Amino acid sequence: MIYDVAVIGAGVIGGLTARELTKYKLSVVLLEKESDVACGASKANSGIIHGGFDPEPDTLKAKLNSTGVDKLYKTAQMLHVPHKNNGSFVCAFSKKEEAHLKELYDRGIENGIEKMSIISGDEARAIEPNLSPEITAVLNVPTAGIICPYELTIAAVGNAMKNGAVLLTDFTVTSIINDGCFNVSSADGRCVKARYVINCAGCYGDKIAAMVGDDSFEIIPRAGQYILLDKKEGARVSHTIFQVPSKEGKGILVSPTVDGNLLTGPTAEAVDCPMCVNTTPEGLETVQRLAAKSVPSVQFREVITSFCGVRSSEKNGDFIIEESKAQKGFINVAAIDSPGLTSSVAIAEYTVEVLKNAGLELELNPDFDGTREDPHFFRHLTDEEKNEYIKKNPAYGKIICRCETVTEGEIRDAIRRDPKPQDIDGVKRRTRSGMGRCQGGFCKPFVMKLLAEENGCKMEDVTKNGKTSQMVLGKL
Repeated sequence: MIYDVAVIGAGVIGGLTARELTKYKLSVVLLEKESDVACGASKANSGIIHGGFDPEPDTLKAKLNSTGVDKLYKTAQMLHVPHKNNGSFVCAFSKKEEAHLKELYDRGIENGIEKMSIISGDEARAIEPNLSPEITAVLNVPTAGIICPYELTIAAVGNAMKNGAVLLTDFTVTSIINDGCFNVSSADGRCVKARYVINCAGCYGDKIAAMVGDDSFEIIPRAGQYILLDKKEGARVSHTIFQVPSKEGKGILVSPTVDGNLLTGPTAEAVDCPMCVNTTPEGLETVQRLAAKSVPSVQFREVITSFCGVRSSEKNGDFIIEESKAQKGFINVAAIDSPGLTSSVAIAEYTVEVLKNAGLELELNPDFDGTREDPHFFRHLTDEEKNEYIKKNPAYGKIICRCETVTEGEIRDAIRRDPKPQDIDGVKRRTRSGMGRCQGGFCKPFVMKLLAEENGCKMEDVTKNGKTSQMVLGKL
């Protein structure tokens, strides 16, 4: 079979691009080198919906950020992805930084961002009492928000599959040859043929482009370390709290998450490769020190976990979304760092326009359905409704994850729903089982058992995150 379009990379950009393509009468295949979707930057970032004041005017980042905010909120609603329009504060600690706030405000106005205002430190503390007394002024951005990035990716890919797209995992692209159509080969010998290819490979984007002779850009992997705190700290602030950004990024933030935790970070460090996802004592100390600068009362004794994500950047500082000059029909969607998540729906739409300009004919798919059922419907029911549902589905009456109150029924449904998780971390991203205070110390064996039962395999075959990450080797 020759597909119309092959999308390389099943992160949030690849997933939403595949979904956008299924709005048309096209055959679409999504290729992912890991055993699940959202295994790169899409599982380890801030989850922030940026207001749009930061990108330089007249760049792709500025255009797609400003148009992308509303598109993302609407898409999240359609796909039942957890999100919240909580607004953001950008904090200044001196007259010099207040001048920078004014520059950001003016830039936001030029980018078409509405409802922003600069308020005094006292006005900000009246809204957020836990802000530092050293804060002198704040840029208030009411349109900003928070979202779950990996659930957005999972939902986008699932919706694309519902509309006919095919997902191939463990597909590590090793070569791309064009002999009239693109032959995309994987390390395990599989080969996919497609008329067009979209490169959404994140930190590997330059390596994929080089396979078709395109050396026009070089990806700079940049690591960010985070600290996640218990839900006891989740109400410490209601807005996402930034500091005045620097050349290295938007700085250390303090933000609630959509699930009620408190997130602090990230650092911004150039690393050698996308696999450099280790946290360091120095990096975590930096996160704590700078987070405390904004919100001194954060209790870091309540840390649940720390993690590191690597995002792709490029020396020119803008998104790269264009047909390759080296290979017709090959579309690069690269260097999608911040505000890539915010811009993701707009990026997908823009990419399809690039594809259209490259010669692909687009005919609307009248059967496209852009909605997805709510995978977390059970937690939204009243106690009476839950009792009635449990009578029909007894598995929903058995709690597997005590910390997050996740039931057996929810886990079994998640394992059966596209894109199907193949490992423990995949279940974790879909249900939050294992994301609580004990980090899976209680529920992990039960999740393994359910995965083995649903997939018809032995518990020895169940992995943490694919490949050789087995949890048990056998029975004594």
